[in-house]
Amino acid sequence: MPFLFQRKIGASQRAMNSQTIWRVLDRICRSAAETRPEFAGLAFTPHDLRRIFATDLINNGPPIHIGAAVLGHLSTQATRGYVAIFDEDLSRHYQAYLERRGAVRARDEYRPPTDREWTEFEEHFDKRKAELGTCARPYATPCAHEHACIRCPVLQGSPKMPARLDEIQEDLISRRQRAEAERWHGEIEGIDLTMSFLRDKRAHTQRLTRRVHLGLPGLRPSSA
Repeated sequence: MPFLFQRKIGASQRAMNSQTIWRVLDRICRSAAETRPEFAGLAFTPHDLRRIFATDLINNGPPIHIGAAVLGHLSTQATRGYVAIFDEDLSRHYQAYLERRGAVRARDEYRPPTDREWTEFEEHFDKRKAELGTCARPYATPCAHEHACIRCPVLQGSPKMPARLDEIQEDLISRRQRAEAERWHGEIEGIDLTMSFLRDKRAHTQRLTRRVHLGLPGLRPSSA
């Protein structure tokens, strides 16, 4: 049977129902917490296993567009929402890429990076971390939006972003009321523009963080 969660009942294999799977996962987490305190209070869903699989696949196997095809995603952006990218994986894969390229190219085309160059490269990813998420600008490029992240199309929102966006929206509304009272028409125009970007950021973040519970297909009743 093409089901990940199944068990043998009598002489036949049957798919587990979703309630049974949740109980199994909860029991596994509680058992793990006895020796691994970091598991205490954690709760996994069946769909979390798909996310874990996606992360392991992309970090240790094919490029993301191949992973998207395996997972059945129409867009690599959907796959990126599933995958957790760790700094150590990024450095490891990039170093392996440089070694492969250096092995097939002329010796004078590639040279090992110095310790200072590699440190600068790693620090770049720490500097991309912003209050609302992570900046996706390429290595060694400056910020083109003067760090006005709410208006920047390359900001990748974090799961904590919606709460902070609520605070920013309240502040913008208060500032707009003051601008209307003082008849600061230029200020009103700028605030309205920022509000439109804020709505776009909120909608984009909600799409990326929405958890989809597909459930499991039920068994068809026997025709006998």
